[in-house]
Amino acid sequence: MSGRVMKRTVLDHSPTNAAPARVVRSPIGRLVHGTNVKRHTAASLQVLNPAWLCVLAALALSLIGVYTIDLASATSADSLGGGLSAVAWKQTVFLVIGLLAATIVALPHYKWLSLISLPAFAACIGLLVFLLIPFVPASIVTPRNGARAWIDLGPVDLQPSELTKIAYVLVIAHYMRYRSSHRNLTGLIVPGLITAVPVGLITLQPDLGTSSLFVPSLFAMLIAAGAKLRHLTLIVVAAALAAPAVYPMLQPHQKTRIVALVRQYQGDTASAQDINYQSYTAQNLIGAGGADGLPREKAEALLTYNRLPERHNDTIFAVVVNRFGFLGGLVLLGLTAAWVAGALAASGLCRTPQGRLICVGFAAFVATQMVVNVGMNIGLVPIIGITLPFVSYGGSSLLTVWIMTGLIMNVALHRDSKPYRRSFEYADGDAAPTRTSF
Repeated sequence: MSGRVMKRTVLDHSPTNAAPARVVRSPIGRLVHGTNVKRHTAASLQVLNPAWLCVLAALALSLIGVYTIDLASATSADSLGGGLSAVAWKQTVFLVIGLLAATIVALPHYKWLSLISLPAFAACIGLLVFLLIPFVPASIVTPRNGARAWIDLGPVDLQPSELTKIAYVLVIAHYMRYRSSHRNLTGLIVPGLITAVPVGLITLQPDLGTSSLFVPSLFAMLIAAGAKLRHLTLIVVAAALAAPAVYPMLQPHQKTRIVALVRQYQGDTASAQDINYQSYTAQNLIGAGGADGLPREKAEALLTYNRLPERHNDTIFAVVVNRFGFLGGLVLLGLTAAWVAGALAASGLCRTPQGRLICVGFAAFVATQMVVNVGMNIGLVPIIGITLPFVSYGGSSLLTVWIMTGLIMNVALHRDSKPYRRSFEYADGDAAPTRTSF
């Protein structure tokens, strides 16, 4: 044994496959990541995601909106420092507030939205009811164009119907996230009743334009959730057949808008100085823009001598095309399409039903709003008071679409841990749905 050194091996008897200690997150960590167990950040957050397309498109549209609002409202009377008109400065402030709101709502995990969806929806319904109370002083609820749609908060006005869009999508997504009852015709009753509440209250303001946006959003979420197309088609056909019976119940100004559109289709140019003044003026300004638009000075002159009503709001698309031409209009539509595509891509990558429906519902609202607004400006649909998302002037409108953008980023940013909830069923048969793991 001489010359040899005996080495003693110390054995580690600890189990080699022992699970790592669970590290509990702080309350803020649970809020952001949606789980109590700490994981690597890369495993819980998807930083590179399609929602950035929504953010970039929204920012570009908002900046175009500030410029166009300045063009539509710039006069020596309301011009302030920096070259922007007073209205454009206010829109810039609204944009900053919208960016901050989008950042805040993007941080907490979207599963926490289930806790606030019902209270938020109830609060919005309460505000819509408040607008209709007749003895509320006019200093608080001031009718505009015959509609009681805004609450005067002093420096700014709040339009509850805009924020109701967000709460509505959240509550529908919360209701449908684990259900399959909408696969049956009778299962569509509850979503329909939920929709009827804000639609009815907003219609009574009266604001038929905003109320008309809720049904397309509902249909989009139902389709994304696997509702049968024949059931939805049956509802659309029944509504179309019942439409003539609703006409006598419309307000006089609503009937006038429908009559004005019919006269346009008939080629009645005599109404250009009467009930079709706004529509024909918008179309003339669009046509004057040509392919690549007019210089700013000439565009300002045309806007000055062609007094387009609501040119910073409902008919701002005509101002955009007059300044930047047909190509500018295509860019505007392309940016909106990019926003919708980013929202749908985020929905497609989401593993949970709730996140998918949130993205689809918001995409439907923005897409429908854009289509209707452009249709108003080119004379295809009646002038019903629909703003162009991100571009038209309005604090409530801009804040709403930026919060939508932030919530879509929220869905795309936060990954969900396994096991995933089962996906929706899309078969159109009458058999009971077979749900498979996604």
